[in-house]
Amino acid sequence: MPGPDTITSAQLSRLIGTPDAPVIIDVRIDDDVARDPRLLPGAIRRDFRSVAGWAAEQAGRPVAVVCQRGQKLSEGVAAWLRHAGIRAETLEGGFEAWAALGAPLLRPDHLPPRDAAGRTLWVTRARPKIDRIACPWLIRRFVDPSAVFLFVAPGEVPAVADRFGATPFDIEGVFWSHRGEACTFDVMIEEFGLQSDALTRLAAIIRGADTARLDLAPEAAGLLAASLGFSRLYRDDLAQLDAAMGLYDAFYRWARDAVAETHNWPAPQGMTGARA
Repeated sequence: MPGPDTITSAQLSRLIGTPDAPVIIDVRIDDDVARDPRLLPGAIRRDFRSVAGWAAEQAGRPVAVVCQRGQKLSEGVAAWLRHAGIRAETLEGGFEAWAALGAPLLRPDHLPPRDAAGRTLWVTRARPKIDRIACPWLIRRFVDPSAVFLFVAPGEVPAVADRFGATPFDIEGVFWSHRGEACTFDVMIEEFGLQSDALTRLAAIIRGADTARLDLAPEAAGLLAASLGFSRLYRDDLAQLDAAMGLYDAFYRWARDAVAETHNWPAPQGMTGARA
C-alpha cells in the first residue's frame, strides 16, 4: 500500500489525460534519461539539484515527482516542494514501475523546443473546427499542459511559425498534418507514441468527423455537430478552445471508461449510472 505522500502508477494513469492530472516532474539523472529518453505523458524535466530555484513555479498545483526508482531523488524533491507549501507526491517505483505497467510513454523525438517560460509554442489556421481543437486538447492533456496556441490567417501560418519560433500544425506541407487517410490527431498519437485503447477509439471519432467519414464511428456525427456549434458560438478562437476542452475531456472519459454503458428510459429497476 502506498504511503501518504506516494502515488502508484495505476493511480496516476487514471489521472493523466484528465483535468485533474497533477503536474508531473521528471527528476531522473542524465544517465538514466540517456538509457530511456521517453517521458511520462505531460511530464517536464527538472534538475533535482536546483529545486529551491524552481519550486515556486508549482504553487497552487498538485505535483507528482518521478525519478528512476522512486527513491532518494523523488523523495527529496517532493519533500522540498511540500516544505514550499506545495502538495507533492512521489511516484512509487518511479519510472521503472511506470514502464513495467505498460502505461503510455511520450517519445521526445519530435517535441518542439520550449520558450523561456518552458512552454511549447504552436501555430495553425484561425477558425478551428475539429482537428485544430482536438490536437491542442491532446497536447495539453498528454504532451505539454502549458502549451501555447496561436490561431492566425491561413496564409500567414508559415511566416508566423518562422518569425515567432512556433511549430505549425494542420496545414499542408508540414510535419504535423494529415497523412493519407490519417488526420493530424492520428499523426500526433503515432509520432508521440501515445497509443492506447481510449485514444485509438477517440481518434476514429475525430477522423470520421474531420474527414467527412461519419461511417468510421457512430459518435463522429455528434462530434461534428458539436464542433460546428462551438465554431458558431465563439468568435474568439482561444475562447472556443477553452470551452471545447471539456467536450474532448468527456469524449475521452467515455472512450476510456464508458463504452459498454447504455442509457434508456425508464431505467431497469435497481440500475444506476456508473461513476469512476
